[in-house]
Amino acid sequence: MDAQECPVAAAEDIPTEIHHDVPTAARIYGWALGGKDNYEADRQFMLQNLPEFPEFIDIARQNRLFLYRAVRYLAQEAGIQQFLDMGCGLPTNDNVHQVAQRFAPDARVVYVDLDPIVLVHARALLADDHSTAVITADMCDQEAILAHPDVERLIDFSEPLAVLFLSVGHHLLDADDPRRVLRTAIDRAVPGSHLAFTQIVCSDRERAADIDARSNGAGLRWRTRDRAETDALLPDALEAVEPGLVDIVNWRPDPAQPPLAPVPAELRPYAGASKMGRDLTEYGGILRKP
Repeated sequence: MDAQECPVAAAEDIPTEIHHDVPTAARIYGWALGGKDNYEADRQFMLQNLPEFPEFIDIARQNRLFLYRAVRYLAQEAGIQQFLDMGCGLPTNDNVHQVAQRFAPDARVVYVDLDPIVLVHARALLADDHSTAVITADMCDQEAILAHPDVERLIDFSEPLAVLFLSVGHHLLDADDPRRVLRTAIDRAVPGSHLAFTQIVCSDRERAADIDARSNGAGLRWRTRDRAETDALLPDALEAVEPGLVDIVNWRPDPAQPPLAPVPAELRPYAGASKMGRDLTEYGGILRKP
């Protein structure tokens, strides 16, 4: 298999061993949110790269705050009661099912991830929740995901659905056919369904290439795009929910929403760097299928 091809694997082939010596996106992201489930490799990767890309702390936290506002909108205003969360990451406060069920008590959620540590923590959290499931799958293998028994049990494609790809677009390489990955589930969904999507973007090509080289060199699959390249991945037939696709800080900001855990002490010097005005942001929004 080409090294750049999407590493689709059958469930029985997916490794369950947690590698402490290789950084993972889920653990790095979780640390930025104040989580404790990380290892020296994750911390060293972050601390070595933050001097050049200090915005990453703000971006991670802004994406998590966007998740709350997006899911609240989908459950409360759009009337969505079923969610398919691709590449969900480590559980923290105000996970998708918790936010959705706060505003739509009967909401059903299926989480999808491949990282063993994500699966361990998510399954422990959801052990007694029969309206929510976490499945072991690569988000590139959309056909396997949609055919999974837990998806068939909890997701009814005859009713409106929300498909979430939050802060995972940059983990889809061009060779993965990201247009197919992002469109498969929403193409099968009925009108009134929604696609929520965010991705780190940068218009400075040299800076974007540096991010890609550092991330891929550490084993983190990464493709930084600009806004036009990102727009081209998304289905043309969908309608953007106001205010459209934007820097997610500007997507229906709500100063009164629940706060995140504090920034870890080691990362605190980098908090606020997104206000420097350089073009490295998390871009996205919500699209509706008419």
